[in-house]
Amino acid sequence: MTFELALAAAAFCFAGALTPGPNNVMLLASGVNFGFARTVPHMVGVVLGYAFLLLVIGMGLGQTVVEHPVAFQTLRIIGALYMIWLAWKIATARGGSEGQGRSSPLTFFQAAAFQWVNVKGVLVAISGVAAFTRPGEFIVTLGALLVIATVATLVSVLVWTSFGTGLRQLLTDPRKARVFNVVMAVLLLASLYPMLVEVRS
Repeated sequence: MTFELALAAAAFCFAGALTPGPNNVMLLASGVNFGFARTVPHMVGVVLGYAFLLLVIGMGLGQTVVEHPVAFQTLRIIGALYMIWLAWKIATARGGSEGQGRSSPLTFFQAAAFQWVNVKGVLVAISGVAAFTRPGEFIVTLGALLVIATVATLVSVLVWTSFGTGLRQLLTDPRKARVFNVVMAVLLLASLYPMLVEVRS
């Protein structure tokens, strides 16, 4: 991979990873409700889960999804239903000092599995593989893209979880924390809008 191509891939990956999306909203909420340490399994699940997703898409799954619209529509619907459940989980999480009680952060496996129904992440992965891999040196360019995307995802999960952990100090009042959780749940549901519009079309 040339330096210019790597630079373009880095810009693409960091833009996709750092901008608001389902993963980042959930990490922000988890940082507020459970703190940095308890969110680590969630963070690792996102990083490794997305890396594995990108690898599998690069090895051919992405083309299969594109060529079978019914499969892609099914993925959208499953993703939408799962995100609705996650939004409910965030909205009903006990904030503030109550956050250590009944509620719990996403586990490593839950976060890793979510990458497969996160339509934003799937589309970014398919676009990245199409734009930044080269047939003549496919393994090398896919490997480079995988490294760049993993670094971008790692930076993103650290930034958003740290931001949430910082806000945690301002939301010690359970009532304020509950309002925050409802707002995060609404934002997560709002991220469904583009997906649902495309399903209808």
